[in-house]
Amino acid sequence: MIHLVNFLMGATVVFIVINLIYFFTNKTYRKSSFSFPLFLNLFIVLCGILLGFTGVYYFLSMKEIVLVQNLSTMKPIEPTLLNLLYFSGETLISVGYGDMLPVGTARFFAIIESMIGILLPTAYFMKSFELSNQSGQ
Repeated sequence: MIHLVNFLMGATVVFIVINLIYFFTNKTYRKSSFSFPLFLNLFIVLCGILLGFTGVYYFLSMKEIVLVQNLSTMKPIEPTLLNLLYFSGETLISVGYGDMLPVGTARFFAIIESMIGILLPTAYFMKSFELSNQSGQ
């Protein structure tokens, strides 16, 4: 059984590597261009949003519980700056590990933050694609 698991794990890694090689050798990808200033702008904006929502969760935590470990026990998570920064980061990049759950008003802000985390990179790629098409003409 262990040999089968090792084989399947190896096959999965090879599959991932083949897909990455295909992506970076694809001729369509080569025609596109990377804009470092645009990427840096996206990074700075995402960091600002991350810190901003961390502040929102912090100020909310002064008047209500914002994070719990699970919904059945409603055991609150200590609203330290590090915990709130971590929660904001995992929400912004839409990972949502499930180790911290927002409750109350924080749920609304978590949804907004998650939507921003999806839409901003999408807008970045659309802008990058637009710049690539303009430079190709």
